[in-house]
Amino acid sequence: MRTRGRLAVLTALLTLLAGLVATVPAAADHADRPHTNNIHAQGHSANPASFFNVTPETPFEINSDIAFWGNHAFHGNYDGFRIIDIKAPGNPKEIVHQRCEGDQGDIVVYDDILVRSWNSPAPAGVECDGQPVPEGFEGLHVFDIGDLTNPELVAAVELECGSHTATLAPDLANDRVIVYSNVSSGCDWIDIVEVPLDDPAAAAYVRAEELVDGSRGTNNGCHDMGVILGDVNLAACASGHAANVFDISDLTDPEFLYSVEEADGMGGVVGVGGRWHSAAFTWDGDVLALGWEPGGGAAGECEADDADIKKSLFFYDAHTGEKLGQWTLPRPQESVENCTIHNYNVVPMRDGSYIVVMGNYQAGTWVVDFTDPANAETVAWSDPPPIDPTDLGGAWSSYWYNGRIYESSITEGLNVFRVSDKALATAIKLDHLNPQTQESTLP
Repeated sequence: MRTRGRLAVLTALLTLLAGLVATVPAAADHADRPHTNNIHAQGHSANPASFFNVTPETPFEINSDIAFWGNHAFHGNYDGFRIIDIKAPGNPKEIVHQRCEGDQGDIVVYDDILVRSWNSPAPAGVECDGQPVPEGFEGLHVFDIGDLTNPELVAAVELECGSHTATLAPDLANDRVIVYSNVSSGCDWIDIVEVPLDDPAAAAYVRAEELVDGSRGTNNGCHDMGVILGDVNLAACASGHAANVFDISDLTDPEFLYSVEEADGMGGVVGVGGRWHSAAFTWDGDVLALGWEPGGGAAGECEADDADIKKSLFFYDAHTGEKLGQWTLPRPQESVENCTIHNYNVVPMRDGSYIVVMGNYQAGTWVVDFTDPANAETVAWSDPPPIDPTDLGGAWSSYWYNGRIYESSITEGLNVFRVSDKALATAIKLDHLNPQTQESTLP
């Protein structure tokens, strides 16, 4: 009887352990990367992909940008977007991969509306949500995501130069959201689109805002745009060599204020070797952070002997454009690692400090304290080793959201981190987040 009882207990224990193993997600590679001791790998939602080495196991489903609403992450993709339940950050679960065959796939979200960028003229025979996309179409697709398991394409807004990225500004007084569509290279303007909250199918083009200024006479489009509302109402367009800053008190009629240029650090012409890529504000609206993109994001421009401009985040007075300082990536990358200061957001902090979280392609994910912009300091980092040199990869975007960092790994999927550092002790939780948009200001 005693032996039989022990066997019964052992069998029950093994059954319990097997059940636990079955529910624990497989460990992701981001746990094994070089990193500081205060950044901890947590969950992973796999979506293997490749730019150049496409196989059935690694299709051309490149993971791009991220937005958040409640306990869900909306993960942009070159073939649509994924909706991921992040209620348990250690075990994120994909709800659906909505297919839409346009490249880049930048997304913004508001309540039951998702807007997705389509960057270049559609070839013949492609589809979005099972609907044929007219040959040559480029612009924005609008989805109703009221049913998270079955997003529905309800509108398409065609734009002359397409949509490389999108930035959202809620206009609740008029029961709509405004979408600033950024056209990247080729067209020197921002397209402004409105999406009625109660009738997203009626989304429509409003007007274009021209980009101006700059010592070289051209701005080469707006690659990405940061917006802060509340008491500040500013927008910064990372446009070519001369970032444009606007007053957006009137969301559909921005007023140009000033532009920002940066010397190449080698005594040469302003803007050599790259262009402004991304823009973000501190939550009090006092400091503007601008990142530079050399080599189109495909080149290894973060080597030890590369000019600082190629691997720096720059800080300016948001009201005047006066330079306040810069942070330069302190960890050199190899020549085969595509690297730039790519996509980032500023953490909302109760104590008023300035903390930024960045995704820097193959330099990985970085956390920097720039409370003193002239003396910015690294807080934490996780830097992956080089991938196959015939491919591109790394962190497309890394964003802080409600106590975690969510990293969009180009070739892997969604990686989740936790940072244990007193610098982030007073971070504030949000109901939702489009990382390029700060809907309010903090003192």
